[in-house]
Amino acid sequence: MKKVLVIILGLLMVSCEDVIDINLNNAQPRLVIDASMNWLKGTDGSNQTIKLTLTAPFFDKNIPPATGATVTVTDSNNNTFNFIEEGISGIYKNNSFIPEINGIYNLTINYNSEIYTASETLIPTVPIEFVEQKNEGGFTGDEIEIKAYYTDPLDMDNFYLFEFLVNSKSIKQLEVYDDEFTDGNQIFAFYSDENLEAGDELIIRNLGISRRHYEFMNILLQQTDDQSGDPFQTQPATVRGNCINQTNPENYPFGYFRVSEVDELTYTIN
Repeated sequence: MKKVLVIILGLLMVSCEDVIDINLNNAQPRLVIDASMNWLKGTDGSNQTIKLTLTAPFFDKNIPPATGATVTVTDSNNNTFNFIEEGISGIYKNNSFIPEINGIYNLTINYNSEIYTASETLIPTVPIEFVEQKNEGGFTGDEIEIKAYYTDPLDMDNFYLFEFLVNSKSIKQLEVYDDEFTDGNQIFAFYSDENLEAGDELIIRNLGISRRHYEFMNILLQQTDDQSGDPFQTQPATVRGNCINQTNPENYPFGYFRVSEVDELTYTIN
């Protein structure tokens, strides 16, 4: 009986090594719009970049650029800002942008004879006041925890996107916050990482965002959170931004058009 069991287990182990080919349906490429207009406090905000790419099959490693598009942004003062592509990179730049708090901006993209549009308001933000560090954070006490404090304006609906970047280690983490339960109070954005070390420079950015962009990012971040382990978290779905294909609505794009004031602080881990 023991010999029979050994033979069966051996066959099962061999069968587990078979390669399984999965046939995936490849949809037609869609336009992906990364139009994040950031006005960093203390700068004139004139240099802006919009990146256009295309969706690709699941196993493809390369992301194809969307080249040859005509890209413009207009504001409520009838200014038009033309974004010119660098070569055939899908990266479009403008060096004459005029940022205005609460100004309304309209994006227009002509790509493959189809017109894509979006509209957004330049949302202000508040400064990062100070940073606190804890060196024995996390469940096992081996993570560095960072709290970046800011004061939310009273009696206003505010939404924030925080970026935590360590360029030397290619680390980038995004978090979104609203003030539903913290209106008018001093609060903090939280970041924790076991890979941080003394001497690392952590760039912390606080971006003012609209309610719609907050909701978009909140869903997106839930779907890309591979560390939560929560079996009841939101299931993956198509996350639609604020960009619309006016020519062919069924060929909708991915991505978002956002215009934000940004406060930035560089903190050295100790």
